[in-house]
Amino acid sequence: MEQKTTGLDYAGGKISRLFSKMFFPTLLGLIFNALITIVDGIFVGQGVGPDGIAAVNIIAPLYMVVTGSGLMFGIGSSVIAGIAIAREDYRRASINTTQACVLSAVIISLLVVMIFIFKVPTARMLGCSDRLLPGALDYLTWLIPGIFFLIFECIGMMVIRLDGSPKFAMYCNIIPAVINIVLDYYLVFPCGMGVKGAAIATSASIAIGAAMVFVYFIRFSYVIKFIWSARNFFSNTWRQIQIGSSAFITEIAMSVMMLTGNYMFMKYYGDTGVAAFSIACYLFPLMFMMSNAVAQSAQPIISYNYGAGASRRVSEAFRLSVKVAALCGLIAFLAIAFWAKPIVSLFISPMCDAGRLAVAGLPVYSACALFFAVNISFIGYYQSIEKAFKAMVFTLMRGIIVLIPMFYILPEIIPGAGIWAAIPASEAITLAAITLTYLYTRRRHSGSGQD
Repeated sequence: MEQKTTGLDYAGGKISRLFSKMFFPTLLGLIFNALITIVDGIFVGQGVGPDGIAAVNIIAPLYMVVTGSGLMFGIGSSVIAGIAIAREDYRRASINTTQACVLSAVIISLLVVMIFIFKVPTARMLGCSDRLLPGALDYLTWLIPGIFFLIFECIGMMVIRLDGSPKFAMYCNIIPAVINIVLDYYLVFPCGMGVKGAAIATSASIAIGAAMVFVYFIRFSYVIKFIWSARNFFSNTWRQIQIGSSAFITEIAMSVMMLTGNYMFMKYYGDTGVAAFSIACYLFPLMFMMSNAVAQSAQPIISYNYGAGASRRVSEAFRLSVKVAALCGLIAFLAIAFWAKPIVSLFISPMCDAGRLAVAGLPVYSACALFFAVNISFIGYYQSIEKAFKAMVFTLMRGIIVLIPMFYILPEIIPGAGIWAAIPASEAITLAAITLTYLYTRRRHSGSGQD
């Protein structure tokens, strides 16, 4: 069999060095990726006002669903490909990646056609009020092209890192983000296009990122190529869905968080509350990207060594990821808690009603970062060792099963701060459950490294 190698030595390289080579480019790239959404909010907030960012926030859950679909196929195919590469089955690795892209193309094509035909019902389903509907429709209409390309960008990021090119994956995030920032400013301010301009900038930047992904696999990849085969198509893609389903559910959970939060803030504070909560929603992807950078950096190391049967290296990579995740969570908590007012001022005036509400609530909300980062690290670990059910259960816990009751219960128990504490409470309860489960399983399988 032809001997090939990825760009990184997953089998023999020092774990901490491998992780650092993956982590810093991944972190930088994902932070820039999060900036695409955050810059939209900043420019729309400054150029249009609170109603503008509220309208964008109404449509944001749809963006999360598509991102989740891409991450589901990206993680699923990269875990299978990582195991295949460890066993020197490079053709299987390439075929799985190609099949993931083909099925994603079919699904996303159907979705964008349905959204385009039913734009108003889609906006209404997402909880849009009459006042916000014009802005929400403007944003949705011009975001549709970006939604199509987004799923391929998400798949590509995961597989490119596995292939051993974390820096190229970083550039696929940074270059589109810079382009988005420039276009955002130009279209929102000089051109006066408001939320429509922000959506056009986002779609254009995503399309460029997707194009870079395709160029990589055509010209620059080490091991993984586009190789089509219909053999075992449904069984392969179903396995990808099983492994990556918790990533999809994570994004669905973020959508549920935004939908439920929008509803509850609308109930207690009206459109002003939605605008205030929108700022928290713009910060959440940044926290998610920091946490996800840890999980994505550990994933190829863990999945490769899991496939090779190197349980000690699996455990070492996992422990390192948890430590780094905890540090990232602490940094995010301190930054948001102590700089709430300057952060709010980036989006809207901290002296308006929505601004004052956000300044008061963000320090409470920021506590979620302490628990969220470690939760994502655990979930990523279970994905990487094909423990899809555990990953799915904990994802459902933190994002839906515990979160929704917290949004309804805490505002009644703690007026004012309770609505902001719902997300931190959900993350804390989930972390307690994950930790207890992990420790119990570890006792039962002492030394196995496959918890």
